[in-house]
Amino acid sequence: MFRPYREILARPGALSFSAAGLVARLPISMVGIGIVLMVSELYGSYGMAGRVSAVFVVVQAICAPQLAKLIDRRGQAAVMRPALAVACTGLTALVLAAVAGAPEWALYLAAAVAASSIGSMGALVRARWGALLGTPRDLHTAYSLESALDEVAFIVGPVLATTLATAVAPWSALVVPILAAFVGGYWFLAQRATEPPPAPREPGVRTGTILSGSMVAVAGVFAAVGAIFGGIDVAVVAFAEEEGSKGAAGFVLAVFALGSLAAGLAYGARHWRSPLWARFTVGTCVLAAGVSTFFLVGSLPVLAVAGFVAGLAIAPTIITGNALVQAVVPPQRLTEGLTWLTAAMGIGVSAGSTGAGMAIDAYGSRGGFTAVAVAGAAAVLASLAGGPTLRARTRAEEVRVPSAAEPPGAA
Repeated sequence: MFRPYREILARPGALSFSAAGLVARLPISMVGIGIVLMVSELYGSYGMAGRVSAVFVVVQAICAPQLAKLIDRRGQAAVMRPALAVACTGLTALVLAAVAGAPEWALYLAAAVAASSIGSMGALVRARWGALLGTPRDLHTAYSLESALDEVAFIVGPVLATTLATAVAPWSALVVPILAAFVGGYWFLAQRATEPPPAPREPGVRTGTILSGSMVAVAGVFAAVGAIFGGIDVAVVAFAEEEGSKGAAGFVLAVFALGSLAAGLAYGARHWRSPLWARFTVGTCVLAAGVSTFFLVGSLPVLAVAGFVAGLAIAPTIITGNALVQAVVPPQRLTEGLTWLTAAMGIGVSAGSTGAGMAIDAYGSRGGFTAVAVAGAAAVLASLAGGPTLRARTRAEEVRVPSAAEPPGAA
């Protein structure tokens, strides 16, 4: 099962940049729940916690694609080295403001500064794989590996965040992601040998937008899936607190990620012949069906089991969505295309966390899980609506993969 993964990691520099990318991506699983834990404890409001988290995610969703455009044109290190310094400073300011009991707008400002420059490390890692590998089969394996590593981050991150927030101090859950972004990010950016070559824009040439109908279809589904994730983060914390075990929220979220990790590794080890668009639709429907049962559970162990089952659909759906983007965007704009997916998911996370936070303040954790079920229904509708567009654009095993030798601007 693991032979395909060993083969791609044997490529020069692959293991090193993938490992650095894992460390640098730890913030994606800790910042959201860290903000919720810190703000809800220090200010006593899940609604406010959801709003601050939403500001972070929305600003990141707006700014990350713009950073990605610069990265594609100027290179990863040239853009992200100064950007990471700003992001770490903003996160530190967010912690200090919350501890000082600053007004809500001050938390918004600090969160916005951090989010505007943190970018999407996952997109940078996947762009390196796109430049390194030359076949659809290898790229499928690489994307599956990276999705599995995403889930490793989501297994470790929430547990670590909730443990720190409940056993040490509410603000300590954000210290680790600050350190991980700094250490992992600069370790990754120092590896210049595997960095994709920049593709500067030619003077007088208009590049246009990559938001085609197919791209919008995938991004729409990712936005709805993001709403599922954002709602789950807040609702699980609230449910665990109602059960008298707030510290267990991270462990429950880690079980969700464990299901996705197992499914992602199995999915990537197999060569699929069914169309990408069909797998994408099926995965979305299975995920929505799984999360729609959460508001029926009555205990943390049962919620963990339900989350593990639902999690089996997460990684395959994300992997397939990334592969669809690989098929529909120009090779020299791959980082931007992948980042648009992250942005769409970020917008969904913000909507999900805000909506679930408001529902929790009004109706308790059941209201939060109901909001998650609504997000699941939206994901299904989005996948069904976009299915015809994706089917017309892609066919099974015809994903175009850029090779390292392909010149910028190739069609």
